[in-house]
Amino acid sequence: MECSGFMSECGIRLASAGYAVFGMDYEGHGRSKGARCYIKKFGDIVNDCYDYYTSISAQEKYRGKGRFLYGESMGGAVALLLHKKDPSFWNGALLVAPMCKISEKVKPHPVVINLLTRVEEIIPKWKIVPTKDVIDAAFKDPVKREEIRNNKLIYQDKPRLKTALEMLRS
Repeated sequence: MECSGFMSECGIRLASAGYAVFGMDYEGHGRSKGARCYIKKFGDIVNDCYDYYTSISAQEKYRGKGRFLYGESMGGAVALLLHKKDPSFWNGALLVAPMCKISEKVKPHPVVINLLTRVEEIIPKWKIVPTKDVIDAAFKDPVKREEIRNNKLIYQDKPRLKTALEMLRS
């Protein structure tokens, strides 16, 4: 469900307060190219983000400035892994409901995970992982749910096989 546009309101508020704000849509997410919401390797997302943010920080006008991560849900997991990759690069992080692990409430049964793992290299992009409605579970406000359901940039289908397994492993 990741899309930087969905978080634009927060970015606008931070920018209005004088912060330089940079965001990105992960490959296959939001407006970026690639198979829709397909994550071949979660570490690739972390590396892409690291390369992007270090290239920005290398620009003259941002050298010596504080660098803070902001991540919500899966973005929180990415922020945690970014910080772990190079702790001295970051001055801090703000995590909002970070995906530290997949809740047992939405995780498929271990037997199902075992079966899916056996076919992940054969059918990695198939949308076959049984899951509950994430939007209903994550958002209690009916207005917010409707806003999310109407946003075509936010993925609302079943997770792709490889994506789901990568998220379980991260």
